[in-house]
Amino acid sequence: MARGTIHIDNVSKTFWVKGRPRTVLRGVSLTIPPRTGVALLGRNGAGKSTLLSMIAGTLAPDGGRIVTDGSVSWPVGFRGSFHRDLSGAQNTRFVARIYGVETTALSDFVEDFAELGEHYHLPIRSYSSGMRARLSFGVSMGIAFDTYLIDEVTSVGDAAFKTKSREMLQDRLRDSGAVMVSHSMGKLRAICSKGAVLEKGRLWWYEDIDEAIAHHQANIKARIGRDDVDDDDIDDD
Repeated sequence: MARGTIHIDNVSKTFWVKGRPRTVLRGVSLTIPPRTGVALLGRNGAGKSTLLSMIAGTLAPDGGRIVTDGSVSWPVGFRGSFHRDLSGAQNTRFVARIYGVETTALSDFVEDFAELGEHYHLPIRSYSSGMRARLSFGVSMGIAFDTYLIDEVTSVGDAAFKTKSREMLQDRLRDSGAVMVSHSMGKLRAICSKGAVLEKGRLWWYEDIDEAIAHHQANIKARIGRDDVDDDDIDDD
């Protein structure tokens, strides 16, 4: 496989909810090419975040395997792994050691990018949700991955910070691929050229993102039984 390729081979995943099985992936197979932006589409609860977590290696499939050649990020924006009693700087240095990058360089980058001021050196438990999101996004962007996994939230803050975050992500994606989940079709079109639609445990691949979006919108319309859809699943902003 070329560096950055992700090969998903016959992957299945079932959760038990209130004593009943709920299968979100049924023998899904897909090869994601390197340096490619892929929109992962599906209604709420279809299993998009589950698939991202399995690609990231933080969740194991029940069956099949996922093989990656190259480095893959955790889902960008995810902040559940930060230790509440450590400062932003301490958490950043810990991540640097895990991923084998230079600790001072990453810490300096995140301190400058996240714009947390003195809070960067205070415990995470004192952060607002927006501050934690800034820290998480900064740490994600501070490490060069072959593939970035992006789950809905990529930036927070005022317009200037959102612009800076978008430009940083676009800069990273010049040399890397991405698998992105978002309710905004406009955001997906800006980053992705190809698409995959997850529905009832099956996955459809499209070389053209507009075809993937059309399939997804048709699924939502069929599900709610009307054509004048006004639903977050197909937000076209």
